[in-house]
Amino acid sequence: MNQPLAYVHPGAKIAKNVVIEPFSTIHNNVVIGEGTWIGSNVTIMEGARIGKNCNIFPGAVISAVPQDLKYNDEDTTVEIGDNVTIRECVTINRGTTDKMKTVVGDNCLIMAYCHIAHDCIVGNNCIFSNNSTLAGHINVGDYVVLAGMTAVHQFCSIGNHAFVTGGSLVRKDVPPFVKAAREPLSYVGINSVGLRRRGFSTEKIREIQDIYRILYQKNYNNTQAADIIEAEMEATPERDEILQFIKDSQRGIMKGYFKSN
Repeated sequence: MNQPLAYVHPGAKIAKNVVIEPFSTIHNNVVIGEGTWIGSNVTIMEGARIGKNCNIFPGAVISAVPQDLKYNDEDTTVEIGDNVTIRECVTINRGTTDKMKTVVGDNCLIMAYCHIAHDCIVGNNCIFSNNSTLAGHINVGDYVVLAGMTAVHQFCSIGNHAFVTGGSLVRKDVPPFVKAAREPLSYVGINSVGLRRRGFSTEKIREIQDIYRILYQKNYNNTQAADIIEAEMEATPERDEILQFIKDSQRGIMKGYFKSN
């Protein structure tokens, strides 16, 4: 790690086998775990907590102060899990007094030029393709894929195993296990390919499809659909997860897709 052309603040806590390439800057009050590689021209600012075996590529800025006029120099953090890859020119901002932290879970791939704003909570095993942007206070579940140029409105939630197509504007909450596309963003089916890759059985995928047929294809409102799903569908972890997501949604879930005349 002894790189004479990098600056590491004496107050930073860096594991012994971390590699820091030339012209990178590590500020005070930073923790970086074992086996992590920091590329050239990376800036890691106060409050960063970076896990083990991460790879952070040139131009990334981690834990800059939030772009929020209410922020008043509170002691907040960015927490990045293990085995995370952060590509070129990604920016991840610290939290505000809302959550006091911004979080990226384990095994995530954040591609070039993505932005994760203050107080976002991103789960494990997520993939954000190039130029995807999260506004503040967003919750993203596990195994979520955002294709390139996706923009997510503040305070939205995206459920586990959801897939959002490229260039999408996410203004409403995206339930778990679904594919979301078109403008305005709409339900276009189950993320069956992703679910199969993660070991979901054909029977389990059909069960999830049946739930979303009731929600999106039977002309019920969300409250009616939820009541029918709870009454008629067998109680399973997936069913309960979908119902809880609908119940907890603050912005309302996205609509089903209807062709215009």
